[in-house]
Amino acid sequence: MSENKSILKSASVISLITLCSRLLGFIRDVVIAAFFGTGMVSEAFFVAFRIPNLLRDLVGEGAANSAFVPVFCQYWTTEEKKDFWNLASSAFWIILIILTCICGFGVLFSRPIVSLIAPGFLKDPAKFLLTTQLTRILFPYLLLIGLTAYAMGLLHTFKSFITPAFSPCLLNICMIISILIAYRLMPNPIFGLAVGVLLGGILQIGIQISPLLKRGFRFRFLRINPAPSPGKDRIGARRGGINLNLSHPGVKKIGRLLIPRIFGTAVYQFNILIDTILASLSFIVGQGAVAAIYYSNRIIQFPLAIFGIALSSVILPTLSTQAAAQDIESLKSTLNFSLRTIYFLMLPTALGLITLAQPIIKVIFERGSFDYYSVQITSCALLFYAIGLVFFGGMKILITGFYSLQDTRTPVVIASLSLLVNLILNIILMFPLKVGGLALASSLSAGFNLTLLYLCLTKKIGRIITKDLPIYFLKITGAGLAMTAFIVIFFYKLALCLNPMPRLILTIVLAALVYFGICLLLRVEKINNLLKWIRPS
Repeated sequence: MSENKSILKSASVISLITLCSRLLGFIRDVVIAAFFGTGMVSEAFFVAFRIPNLLRDLVGEGAANSAFVPVFCQYWTTEEKKDFWNLASSAFWIILIILTCICGFGVLFSRPIVSLIAPGFLKDPAKFLLTTQLTRILFPYLLLIGLTAYAMGLLHTFKSFITPAFSPCLLNICMIISILIAYRLMPNPIFGLAVGVLLGGILQIGIQISPLLKRGFRFRFLRINPAPSPGKDRIGARRGGINLNLSHPGVKKIGRLLIPRIFGTAVYQFNILIDTILASLSFIVGQGAVAAIYYSNRIIQFPLAIFGIALSSVILPTLSTQAAAQDIESLKSTLNFSLRTIYFLMLPTALGLITLAQPIIKVIFERGSFDYYSVQITSCALLFYAIGLVFFGGMKILITGFYSLQDTRTPVVIASLSLLVNLILNIILMFPLKVGGLALASSLSAGFNLTLLYLCLTKKIGRIITKDLPIYFLKITGAGLAMTAFIVIFFYKLALCLNPMPRLILTIVLAALVYFGICLLLRVEKINNLLKWIRPS
């Protein structure tokens, strides 16, 4: 119980910081939408920005979660701390060398990469050229975000979550400022936005240097001479140098965990790649589909980051410690508690987004170049993405459970099967539902993924769901449906006299009160603890 309270306390702080970051992200997206809409320039930027992000899950949150944190936690709690810092230094140089090579390759071969990612752009030479130029500028962002993820992994090991959670705010601020400045000073302001991304990446890694130094991190220059004897190695350590020790047991363990994660990331990112390729086929899904998917996915990522990613980041060190101590019952209890929390928060959010998809898009984005057509295609994608929101959140929790057990293979196999399901559903649904079909395919394949994850994790550690959990889910579902009925009646019948923005805000606030009130009437177990996350003391 005390562990759950600690998790909620940490998660509530991260959620508030993430909320600030996401609000800044919304402002950024509103500015981008107002200036560029869903036209050629915005589509070129989103594709170019997506290319380095195809590898972000590997070198970003995915690597920090699946490989760094479990191994770093093990060394920090069970091994000598001096050996921990040797491991940390070796990991730093390996990441730096690998990502530098990838970035160099990406800059040199931007043109063929773009032709693979967005083949539909080949029919428009101007759009293809612009996308290629932006890709060359944005590819080094991969190196910056990779080093940021390395720092995040170290800080999460020490259960320090505030600075890593705040760092994305700096990226959003840089992008907003760069758009406003570039639009006044540059003939093509989209290049100013790309430069803003790089500046934001530099600030993201820079802000984490001071907390790392306070916890004992010291930068060591790489020495490329052969490994010295133990005595000379100690001298080298005092001088600040370090040999790249690929045979370090911790490095090997990170590699063993990371190699399956590489394949898992490849599967996940190939999934996104398929969506991008199909969205670029405007003669099937319509014009502006790439931008519509981006904007709608940004809305979905808002609650997912505030609740799902925040909670999964906080529970990973706890789950890893429980797994290392072979305390499987406590591990299952933490997973059970996390699944309860995710369902409590994600279900009403999903139902609200489904019911209010078009009004949300109109209020947030409809201005400037973002016209009525842009609203229609983006709200369509949002509606179908929202169907899978509970699945996306549950996946984050269960995958974190596998990572804590140092099992990165099982999620890869399941992700591969889900990729096949998503591809088949994309082909089936994109013709009748256009861009909405691509979003619905992602939601349905996420449900398939979640089901397999749960079945495999249950087989590995035993039953996670307690006897009272189905009743808990039933109560939450009932409260969510009642909230949905209230939204339909109030927003679409009773509040027609209000302007769009206050009407939407008032509806959301009242709907939240209705949902929480019904949960209290139904005596949803642990409702008070869950409400403390929303309203931390």
